[in-house]
Amino acid sequence: MNRKTFLKQGCFACISSSFLLSALESCTAVKYTTGKLTDKGILVSLDDFMSGDKVLSYIIIRNDELQFPICIYRLDANNYSALFMQCSHQGAELQVSGDRLVCPAHGSEFDKQGHAMQAPAAGDLRKFSVAISDNSLFIDLRKVHS
Repeated sequence: MNRKTFLKQGCFACISSSFLLSALESCTAVKYTTGKLTDKGILVSLDDFMSGDKVLSYIIIRNDELQFPICIYRLDANNYSALFMQCSHQGAELQVSGDRLVCPAHGSEFDKQGHAMQAPAAGDLRKFSVAISDNSLFIDLRKVHS
């Protein structure tokens, strides 16, 4: 095999495997909830993180009262991260891609704690305070952390 053929086949295999990985990742169940809106925030049941006998790593709150959805990542049994899904670069709605939030407009990426990982976004996402009580999470919409 000559060098040109090797490079073509190697690049094709690399691109094919990354496409397959992205396709499989997008097949994982995304769970949406509206939560229960209160005058101070949103209540979400911890049961929303269950899909059969599997614990989900994140859920998304979509509520008509919110301008953008909120992604809640389960960091461990006692720690959660609630992120406003609005890109800090130019305000586009973000998409979940595994343990990252990705901006479809310009490619910015954020980790599951809201830190900017990929330009052009330089600022972190709006992050809300999360408290656990009984079998619920309370997302405090009054307290925004950066």
